[in-house]
Amino acid sequence: MTSPLIEPTPEPALSVPAGRWSHMAPISFGTALKRGLRRRCPRCGQGSLFKGYLSMADHCSNCELAFEPYRSDDVPAYFTILIVGHIVVPGLLAMEKTMHPAEWVQLAVWLPVTLFGTLALLPFIKGAVIGAIWRSKQDK
Repeated sequence: MTSPLIEPTPEPALSVPAGRWSHMAPISFGTALKRGLRRRCPRCGQGSLFKGYLSMADHCSNCELAFEPYRSDDVPAYFTILIVGHIVVPGLLAMEKTMHPAEWVQLAVWLPVTLFGTLALLPFIKGAVIGAIWRSKQDK
């Protein structure tokens, strides 16, 4: 028999209710970055960050975090160009130095590498940028 003044301790929940996220321990920058890189919600790591190739979902399907305030603008494109450029340019120069192929061969090799590398990396980089932006706003 319990006293009316003493409430029984609730059983630990398997998942945290949506309104209770503010009471959790802060998530590290690296964790938010990794979750974004996996294209998942930076807060819970469960819900999808995107509803399409690059279009953001309105909110997380698991924790209801609204994604609208977190805009990445052109930053993912800059990082993607930086990464792909550091792969393509040395490869192109090494190929030219060692094999001396015709220009059309260089174009036939490096244009598809540039295109597919950019398209493959862009959504993951955008997710990582969104995770970093979300985490940086948590300090305020």
